[in-house]
Amino acid sequence: MHRYSWRTLTREVTLILLALAFLVPLAGLLNVSLKPQDSQTSALALEWPPTFANYAEAWTQANLGAALANSFAITSLSVILIVAFAAMAAYPLARVTRGWSRYTFFFVIGGLLIPGQLALLPLYATMRDVGLLGSLWSVILINVGQQIPFSVFLYTMFLRELPLDYEEAALIDGCGPVRSFVSVVFPLLRPVTGTVVILNSVGIWNEFFTPLLYLGGSDNTTAPVAIYGFVSQYVSQWPLIFAGLVISVIPILVVYFALQRHIIKGFAGGLKG
Repeated sequence: MHRYSWRTLTREVTLILLALAFLVPLAGLLNVSLKPQDSQTSALALEWPPTFANYAEAWTQANLGAALANSFAITSLSVILIVAFAAMAAYPLARVTRGWSRYTFFFVIGGLLIPGQLALLPLYATMRDVGLLGSLWSVILINVGQQIPFSVFLYTMFLRELPLDYEEAALIDGCGPVRSFVSVVFPLLRPVTGTVVILNSVGIWNEFFTPLLYLGGSDNTTAPVAIYGFVSQYVSQWPLIFAGLVISVIPILVVYFALQRHIIKGFAGGLKG
């Protein structure tokens, strides 16, 4: 039985203080969202009684219902396509041992080194020419293209750690490569799929610049862009902004807490490779 030492106490106190430090911005966010709009107190100063009118006003003024629906559609469709394409692309890259497989893998993950700003004007012109500006599909396609390299990397590293026993048994039973992947391999990828889903969901849900650029001037908008409507050059309505942020973060927090146990498992498999 290990004795409780001063070193252990110091480590625990340090971790608790760090956790409290990370909670301070969250406490300020919640506190400001419950303040009257004419409040002049600091973000951490408590006011009683708190008001929930900011949430109702932010919901109606920013049309957050429609914005959240668009964010949900963009995020869910983007993640589904990313999972499907990345998993199917990673399977041959992980299983084929020929030289072209390694070079193709490096070519794909090389997309992580290319700044998105380099393709900004060509992509905008392409979306304009095909008539997708203002459509949710323009944002979805951009998100899928941007997130494929990292997702392929995670899937490939995880697949390289999976034994071939189940696939060989499926091939003996008469399954082809496609049937073997769909029925045998993909169910085994649940840990890394959870990692891919949560990481991409958080990033796509909070994306601001891409929806602002490709959906600007249309009736379609996302939650971050809708909340930005409360910011102006001279006056920023911080209680409404923070109330809108609290509303918009709830759905993605639910997804995160539901899938958080898969994140470590998925990264563990990838890092072993």
